[in-house]
Amino acid sequence: MSDTDSDQIDDTSAPLIEHLAELRSRLIKSVLAFVVGILICFTIAQPIFNFLTAPLCSALADLGQDCDLIFISPQEGFFVAIRISMLGGFILAFPFISYQLWRFVAPGLYRSEKNAFLPFMVASPFMFLLGASFAFYVVTPLAYDFFLGFQQFGAEGEAVVPDAQAAPPLSVVFQGSAQAYLALTTKFIVAFGMCFQLPVLLTLMGKAGLVTARGLADVRKYAVVAILVLAAVVTPPDVITQLILFAVVYGLYEISIQLVKRVERKRVEELRREGVLDEDEDLYDLGAGGDEGAKT
Repeated sequence: MSDTDSDQIDDTSAPLIEHLAELRSRLIKSVLAFVVGILICFTIAQPIFNFLTAPLCSALADLGQDCDLIFISPQEGFFVAIRISMLGGFILAFPFISYQLWRFVAPGLYRSEKNAFLPFMVASPFMFLLGASFAFYVVTPLAYDFFLGFQQFGAEGEAVVPDAQAAPPLSVVFQGSAQAYLALTTKFIVAFGMCFQLPVLLTLMGKAGLVTARGLADVRKYAVVAILVLAAVVTPPDVITQLILFAVVYGLYEISIQLVKRVERKRVEELRREGVLDEDEDLYDLGAGGDEGAKT
């Protein structure tokens, strides 16, 4: 191999090595931010846990019960603190992680692509927080009211019947595990937070021409079935919670259709200014998503 060939190989491989080195640097910074977030949340894990137990304590207070959770194993308290720290650490570090992702991706985008992509980077964490807040303040209290309604309290203050065969009143009350409660609550929060990403995802796909408003409307009946399955999988066997999740996600699906329509209207206006479309034509005259317009 000649020196010229060797130089050509080095020249072509240098950009890839630089990109990998930058990716490594961004990943290290993101991991460090995550670790710092974990350490911060670990020091305040107890106040965070007390905050997360508010829906349960409110439901128990309405029933006249004390809000007491138990550890069923010696190490459970530690793992509860770790779970809280990881969840809180990720939330704290997420803006920084998103910034590192943006700094890595942005140099390879055109100005128009940056302008199109940046709003979705901002909307995604906002929608997740909106979904998580909805789950915590609306869905979780309703769910625990439903679950705690299956308790069975033995009769108190009644005269004892001297009958050897008479069974004492059965009392079945809630004595929850702290780890089990936290796992269920975080499942609610994460599930609703992810489901609230639907408008962001579908609108971004619509902007890329991967889906159309007409196509989303045509598969609406299949979407209903898929959302019902999703509600059954990501929520406990609680009909009320499943119906709430279905109503919310289906509403977000309909909102997504309207957002994709708005994206398509803007694309039509742009193509008409460029002379690709006539005044009486739309994207569907060019094919789904306006592929021919994209090519021109």
